[in-house]
Amino acid sequence: MLTAYAAPALMAGTAGVVTGQQDLAMAACTSIAGTSAVVAFLVGSWLRRGGQPRRWTTTMPRVALTAALVITAAGAAALLGWFTAQWLPAHSPIPATPWLERLRIDLPVSAALATTIVTLRWRSTTTASPA
Repeated sequence: MLTAYAAPALMAGTAGVVTGQQDLAMAACTSIAGTSAVVAFLVGSWLRRGGQPRRWTTTMPRVALTAALVITAAGAAALLGWFTAQWLPAHSPIPATPWLERLRIDLPVSAALATTIVTLRWRSTTTASPA
């Protein structure tokens, strides 16, 4: 999980510093890296399921499994980003700010990348059991 946090934080943070985008540099260590770490943990835990992978996850084609999980994780993250950016300022003392609006992009992109990497790495370590 440390890698799932550190890699996006370093890459996005470096890009933010090099291009002079302070908001990207700040988001790199918060919403981008945090989302990546949480999603990597959740997807990895779900795939392992106590050491016994679900049969369909090992027999389904690698690309199809990855696509299904990416769509699910990115969709959930997009809904969370939208909900947070819209609902939070309207129902709490937290004002609408540019960093809050960034969540609409940061969360689903980070979730999609983390899910893709975790799923492909996990799948490369498992072997499909014969039917």
